[in-house]
Amino acid sequence: MNAPGPREGARFCMACGTALQWLTREEDGGPKARLRCTACGWTHWNNPTPVLAAVVECTDQGGQVLLARNAAWPGRMFALITGFMEAGETAEEGIAREVLEETALVAHSTALIGVYDFQRMNQVILAYHVQATGQVRLSPELAEYRLYAPQALRCWQAGTGLALADWLRRRGIEPRFIDAPAARPE
Repeated sequence: MNAPGPREGARFCMACGTALQWLTREEDGGPKARLRCTACGWTHWNNPTPVLAAVVECTDQGGQVLLARNAAWPGRMFALITGFMEAGETAEEGIAREVLEETALVAHSTALIGVYDFQRMNQVILAYHVQATGQVRLSPELAEYRLYAPQALRCWQAGTGLALADWLRRRGIEPRFIDAPAARPE
């Protein structure tokens, strides 16, 4: 049986190494197709990955917002600072660490903006407003950055772009949206 799924990931059983197959079983009152091992019964749940994102407000730069371009992205799209949580840290600690690692800016406050579904990458985004100070020095992961007055920001219609739009609305600024290329990374 072939069943589509976002970013399926695993192809072999983590318990015994057998190739996984799409199998349907009753779960929570209904049939559910998942990648499963026919030898030992192990199931690949394919749960979404939590991703942290930051609207970085540079308080020593007049409250401008830092957007950066990932070195691996084609084109000249700029986006929020993002990264993955590490074991043993809170989301707030994780986003402060990511901002420091990727920009050398020190976070002085973090406030949750919201949680956003990003199914294309099988992710759940936890977006924060981070007030930070310091001199920007980008990690090799980022190619360049720009600082924007909040009123000049333009949002995109997915993932972190929706978080940016919510942050702007809370500041009394009606967000403006751009048409993003279909294959643009988040």
